[in-house]
Amino acid sequence: MATDLFSAEDQQALYFSRIDTEENFSTYAPYPFSLEGSNWPTVEHYYQAMKFNDPVYQEKIRLAATAGQARKLGRNRLKRIRRDWREVKTTYMTRAIYTRCKTYPELSQQLAHSQTKLVENSQYDYYWGCGRDRRGNNHYGKVLMNVREKLRQESDE
Repeated sequence: MATDLFSAEDQQALYFSRIDTEENFSTYAPYPFSLEGSNWPTVEHYYQAMKFNDPVYQEKIRLAATAGQARKLGRNRLKRIRRDWREVKTTYMTRAIYTRCKTYPELSQQLAHSQTKLVENSQYDYYWGCGRDRRGNNHYGKVLMNVREKLRQESDE
């Protein structure tokens, strides 16, 4: 009995890259927003900075010239990541996406009016993305869809 090694691509879903600066739903998209008393150039800057309790290092990440540099600083294994990061990382990502959408009504409308399943198309990330075999958790897509539902509820009120 043969089985596919890879899950089929969902033809009804929108696949996108979280690191594509041209993709409005990406964490690298250049839509600055204010949160926690600071202005963040991208969601990626905010997310990477929140991994750390050290305010000096958070500021270094916030001031990184690009989202890619912020990500690199956030992956510095010489710095200690906060102990509760696994438990809170999705909350911080959700907070950043929601705040960015509330800051930019056009993004909020684009997300709220989307009808498809949203999938972060990363071959290597099985937590945030779908992974190479499309069997990943797609937590980033789920964050977007949860924010989408919240925005829809707010527009109905």
